[in-house]
Amino acid sequence: MNSLPLFHRIAGQRVVVLGTGEAAEAKRRLIERAGGTCCGEAEAHHARLAFVALEDAREAEAAVMRLKGKGLLVNATDRPELCDFTVPSVLDRDPVLVAVGTGGASAGLAKHLRLRLEALLPPSLGALASALHAAKAQLRARVPEPGERRRVIDAALAEGGALDPFDTRSAESVADWLDRPGESGGASCEVFSLASDDPDDLTLRQARLLGQADTVLHDPAVPAAFLDRARADAVRRVLPGEPPETGLTVILRRDIGA
Repeated sequence: MNSLPLFHRIAGQRVVVLGTGEAAEAKRRLIERAGGTCCGEAEAHHARLAFVALEDAREAEAAVMRLKGKGLLVNATDRPELCDFTVPSVLDRDPVLVAVGTGGASAGLAKHLRLRLEALLPPSLGALASALHAAKAQLRARVPEPGERRRVIDAALAEGGALDPFDTRSAESVADWLDRPGESGGASCEVFSLASDDPDDLTLRQARLLGQADTVLHDPAVPAAFLDRARADAVRRVLPGEPPETGLTVILRRDIGA
C-alpha cells in the first residue's frame, strides 16, 4: 500500500476545479455533494485542494505545478503521476462512506467493485451508525473502561450479534441493546498455525479474529503482511510471552507445512 486512505472534510470550503467537459463537471458534482464550493485558480489562496481536468498534457502539468506551488494538494484527471491524491469510487450510506480506490490504476475497476458492494451493504447502515453515535454517552456511562467498551461493541457488531450491520433491524435494536450491553467474556486466546506465507490463506474466522484482537503474539518469522491484518492499535509482541489477563489475544505460529 503506497497511499494513506483519508476522508477530507470540505463542507463550507472552496475547492479549485480547472477544466471544462464531463470530467470537470463530474468533479464539481462530487465537491458540491460533499458540501464544498467550486472556485477557479484566481481563488486558490482560499483553497487547500484542487482538481485539474485539462485535456492538453502541457497545460495540465503547468497548472498542477502552479497549484502545488501555492501549497494545494492536487488531483489531475487521468494523470496519476501528477496526483497528490486520487479520488475513490464512493458508496454512500450517510454517515457511513465506503471508498474503493486503485491508486489511479483503473477507475472502472473501482466502480464495479463499488457496485458489487452496493448490493451487499444494506441501506440501514447509515441509521445504525447514527444510532450508535447518539448512544455514545450512554454506553460510556454503562461501560466506562475503554478496552471493555470496545470489546462489548465488537461482540454486538459481529456476525449474528445484537447489532449485526447486515441485519436491517439493527438500528432499531440499539436502544434495547443499551439496556443490556452484556459482557465481552473476559480474556480469550486463539492460536493460529499459518498454512503459508500468504495472508489470503487465512480462513474467514482467523481473519475476523485477527482483526478483533487486542494483542497479537507471533513468531519472529511471521511475515509483516499477517500483522498488517490486525487492528492498528493492537499490541504486537514477539513470542515467548504470556497472553494478557483481559481482551482477545491471537497467537501466530509459523509452523508452515506442519
